[in-house]
Amino acid sequence: MNPPQTESTDLVTNSVLYKEFLAERDEILRHKWIESEKIGRDIGFEKALLDWILKYRSSWRSNRAKSLKEQNTAPA
Repeated sequence: MNPPQTESTDLVTNSVLYKEFLAERDEILRHKWIESEKIGRDIGFEKALLDWILKYRSSWRSNRAKSLKEQNTAPA
């Protein structure tokens, strides 16, 4: 049984910071899957996290910021 949604829970789940965390986590999980498939076994979240941070995080964040900026400035 799930507890009822509270105003503070809604505030967190709707925050930009939380949405960015979820987007980054999705990218890490995607990286984990791809790298695990390459070697034929699960590499684990921690290894995928560290590998993704070292190889992709900086460019992913730059591209994401650019994409979000374009979305916010596009005419409706």
